[in-house]
Amino acid sequence: MKSTSDEISREGPGRHGRGVPSGVVAVAAGLVGAVVALLIGLLTFGVQATIRPDHVPLAIGPSDAADAQAMAPMLEQVAAQGGDAVTWRTVESRAQAEQLLDAKEVYGAVLIGRGATGPSATVLLSAALNPSAAQVAQPVLTQVGGTVVAAARAQAARSPQAAAGSAPAAPVADVQVVTLHPTSAAGRTLPLAASALLWLATLIASILAIVLVPRLRGGRSLGRVALVCAAVTGALLGVAVVVGLARLWDAGLPLGREAVGFLALVGVAFALLQSGILRWLGLRGLAVLVPLYLMAPAVAGLVPEVIDPVYREALWSWTPFRFSTEGLRSLMFLGSNAPDVQMALWIFGGMALAGLALTVAPGPRPEAVSARLRTARPPG
Repeated sequence: MKSTSDEISREGPGRHGRGVPSGVVAVAAGLVGAVVALLIGLLTFGVQATIRPDHVPLAIGPSDAADAQAMAPMLEQVAAQGGDAVTWRTVESRAQAEQLLDAKEVYGAVLIGRGATGPSATVLLSAALNPSAAQVAQPVLTQVGGTVVAAARAQAARSPQAAAGSAPAAPVADVQVVTLHPTSAAGRTLPLAASALLWLATLIASILAIVLVPRLRGGRSLGRVALVCAAVTGALLGVAVVVGLARLWDAGLPLGREAVGFLALVGVAFALLQSGILRWLGLRGLAVLVPLYLMAPAVAGLVPEVIDPVYREALWSWTPFRFSTEGLRSLMFLGSNAPDVQMALWIFGGMALAGLALTVAPGPRPEAVSARLRTARPPG
């Protein structure tokens, strides 16, 4: 009997006394690491690596509505040369260009003026848009404005008045860039940062409430009402952190009651969704929740016209971070009537209800789960 026991102990606990070869385990571990790296690369760096402007919406028109008819042929000629990278839209005045920028229908506009000192160009941008919109639009608009002004100057130099020796016009300044709703670097950063920080704060709170607290309570899980309270508490404290950081970064940011209320809705929606997923899947739910966070800055930090069409449909079209980011930015600079605010309210209201249903729906009894865990433990 002793020799048989010794033989079994040497062979290991397997049915036939043979475990998985160490070489296979090493290769499998390396393969899993490579697959995880591939997925992270596709979800994050892949979006950045495939950036390419594709029909970026821009506007061109006269600075003064009185010049619209006279300048129409030249502006239409410029608008026809956009190609696949840019889609031009002609406007009749600066007021119309500003309306399109506030409606987020264009990402910038170049306005050509005919003043007493000669032709000029003004580039209009907006801080109420995703910062990547200005990064894409400004170089194109500045180049087009400079080219049009230079062509107008050359044409004026060949005019009969110039040939007769009339006094030349005063030199015109370089293309002027004007930003609507100007803000600081903190104002440009806060909308995306707030979404990411709320997701992290509520995720950590949910993990502690669902995974760690039962271990401290001798295996007894929190009740459904307590889980909802923990989610709401984590969300509200996360909002307090975001507002505090915003005031620290720039005390003058337009973060009013509507914006703070919107942040509270986003935080509660995030917290309840995470709580519901972790309640049903346990730590396996992190395989869903963590990738959502990893791809947030890469996707929500860009306008769709520069994202590869595959990523645009597979990630950007549904990620909740872009709705929270753009909704908060609109509330800060444009008000509650902005086009993407109402959509964001419906999305996060629905997300909160779905997360609440997952959190409070009847599930496995804690006693049954504990019993299964006890019976699964090896004797000894």
